[in-house]
Amino acid sequence: MSKFEITERKEDGVVVLDLSGDLVFGDAPAKLRTRVRDCLRDGTTNITLDFANTGHLDSSGIGEMISALTAVNREGGRLQLMNLSERIHWLLKIAKLTEIFEILSEEEQQNAR
Repeated sequence: MSKFEITERKEDGVVVLDLSGDLVFGDAPAKLRTRVRDCLRDGTTNITLDFANTGHLDSSGIGEMISALTAVNREGGRLQLMNLSERIHWLLKIAKLTEIFEILSEEEQQNAR
């Protein structure tokens, strides 16, 4: 299991959280929860999670993503996902979560860089 880290960058009023490592059971979901809640506390409600460097995702990671989406929606914000690997996209699709998460297209991802 690789160490999970989050770095933050701002682009056009959106905070992009670059996720690195596996978003799986352990401290990774708590790190994501803390970082998203910190953004919301600071008044940032438009957040993009960048999965370019995320290898694995399990049910605890998915649960935390749903929790983040709920928290952002409650604040009237927007949570987007980008750079999903085929495997992570497939996991979200079979769980029918591609219907609730906003996943950026390739073109939208280019504009977010």
